[in-house]
Amino acid sequence: MGEMIWHHLPLFLARGTAMVDILDAYKETAITTMDRGKLVVMLYEGAIRFLRMAMEQIDAKDYIAKGRYIGRAQDIIWELNSVLNMELGGQIAQNLRSLYLYMNRRLNQANIKADKQIIQEVISLLEILHQGWKAIAE
Repeated sequence: MGEMIWHHLPLFLARGTAMVDILDAYKETAITTMDRGKLVVMLYEGAIRFLRMAMEQIDAKDYIAKGRYIGRAQDIIWELNSVLNMELGGQIAQNLRSLYLYMNRRLNQANIKADKQIIQEVISLLEILHQGWKAIAE
């Protein structure tokens, strides 16, 4: 399955090692048949969904589940970061890397403090990226 995914990624992305693990929540057929931009869109959607679930768990005072959902969102962000091709991606890849690192730092803080405002900040950033990739994918 992993080999089928990689030829669909945007040109500035390179092969990573754990993409299949990150995508375990999605059906195999949907992943292997989608075009290159839609995979990235799905990853952003997954990260946003996990962060919204983390916020719900803060309200429910289930801090273990909160940490699990933040961790899943961070896994997606780390994977997106790890597959950036800095040579082909140029300034765009550098900007994305900086943004991904920033988001993960903020999510570490949100996890420690159980801070919904920080989570919302990261969701807002992910939504901007999601909209951009969605426009490209269409």
